[in-house]
Amino acid sequence: MQQSDMHESKSRITSADSQSFGYTQDMSSMTNSFSNFGLSNDGSTSPEQAQSPTQMMATMGMMQADPYYYMNAPVFARQPLQYHLYASNAPPVSRLLPHHRTIQSFFMPDNLREELTQRNETTLMSAPAHDLGLPQEVHVYHSLYPLQHSQMAMPGEVSSFFGHPTSVYKAVSGADGRTYVLYRIEGFRLSKERAMSFVEQWRKVQHCNIISIHEAFTTRAFGDASLVFVYDYFPCARTLHDVYMTPHGQMTLQGELRTKKTGKTIVSEETIWSYIVQIVSAIKTAHATGLAIRSIDPSKILVTSKHRIRVNCVASLDVMDYETKDSVCSAENREQDFVALGKLILALACGSPMAHQHLPECIESISQDYSEDLKDVILYLITSEEEEGDKDVDELVAMIAPHVLDEIDRSQSYNDSFENELSRELENGRLVRLLIKMGFINERPEFDMDPSWSETGDRYIIKLFRDYVFHQVDENGTPVIDMVHVLTCLNKLDAGLDEKMMLMSRDEQSCLIVSYKEVKNCIIAAFKDLTSGRK
Repeated sequence: MQQSDMHESKSRITSADSQSFGYTQDMSSMTNSFSNFGLSNDGSTSPEQAQSPTQMMATMGMMQADPYYYMNAPVFARQPLQYHLYASNAPPVSRLLPHHRTIQSFFMPDNLREELTQRNETTLMSAPAHDLGLPQEVHVYHSLYPLQHSQMAMPGEVSSFFGHPTSVYKAVSGADGRTYVLYRIEGFRLSKERAMSFVEQWRKVQHCNIISIHEAFTTRAFGDASLVFVYDYFPCARTLHDVYMTPHGQMTLQGELRTKKTGKTIVSEETIWSYIVQIVSAIKTAHATGLAIRSIDPSKILVTSKHRIRVNCVASLDVMDYETKDSVCSAENREQDFVALGKLILALACGSPMAHQHLPECIESISQDYSEDLKDVILYLITSEEEEGDKDVDELVAMIAPHVLDEIDRSQSYNDSFENELSRELENGRLVRLLIKMGFINERPEFDMDPSWSETGDRYIIKLFRDYVFHQVDENGTPVIDMVHVLTCLNKLDAGLDEKMMLMSRDEQSCLIVSYKEVKNCIIAAFKDLTSGRK
């Protein structure tokens, strides 16, 4: 593959919309994962530029003089391992014998690998703090990186974070080394420390559909009085608003939208029920502890993976409204959770966050596009307390019970698929263990006072096998760089097959006919000799 071809396949991930709080980042400066590493004639990978010894010495001096060297250091694209460059899936093959397998069956699916790699790259992305105009440290957090454009307070314009100018960063905790999200409420003065008690209450709430809050604190590290909330970080997550209510988000969806004959694109009912079940489960857990979520909104709910959502920004409104509300965890706020859920379902079904302002038209549209069960749930949620009476989460659970079973079935099937992929990687270290043992044995200068130990007996066979696997040449004397040959030989060695092969010395004066089983026994015996004297 030519280097220019790699640069042509650059991938860009645009930053999140300034009005939403998904954890996407501007990765336009990053090239394709393999752009800085090329495969040379001998099959090795090498960076385009390397530091000279003088530069390396200067770098070491800077590391000792500047305690923040690693935060201010230039950013380099992280390179995935080259053996992931396997080809795309072949056309369907229907005549495979029972013992035959396609090459793709040995590896993780491309889409899953790319998703996980992208998450890792996003998590590790950083930039010098002084280039971003950010402090080196905030409380115990360092390596701050913006997750969206800073929302400055303009006349008549505020952010969507409960009406306060807000900036969002990912940062690394110096306490545990993990990455977190920092929501900074700009210019906010917290006069009553008792408001932080709600953070402690929410820290005790653990639910798979609620993003956990870890702490909240005030700081002047940004040059003003700021209130900061710290949450778990989910890389590459996007808000429901970004996914379903923007043209760009709808273009990226696959299988979650369906198009009617009229040309109208709507979210599939199966997806909506899945989201309802997850949010109702989160509401039930929060209400059981006497708390109200208060952040059920398309811009506050994150899609972290396929059909997996998590409610974000819990506890923040409780803290900020502490001085203006007599009881922020009152029954009224819990009632508002139901209304907010109804508005959210309307927004998803109609494709607009303002759908609740046109209720009659939206209900009529839902009657045409969705089932009566979904319409009944929406009407139950948005009906006023005077008309319907106090709403109860258990009553709501009873209404959606059949769809809860469907969601359990889908979740279990999804888990089965991941367990299947995990089982493929269960013993992916077998070949590495073989190579490590061979590395301990081959070319050992001396053992047990015998300088020729690695060149005699069983060890000589291991050396010849190493040459057979890695050091073959073609008729022109050119090194054969064939990973398939290497993997095939090592797998046969690991299995201990009786298949024979011919090993030839480097001077071509002697040949040995041995089986993979015999070579494996030689490795076991030689490694046992090396470890027999250890205490």
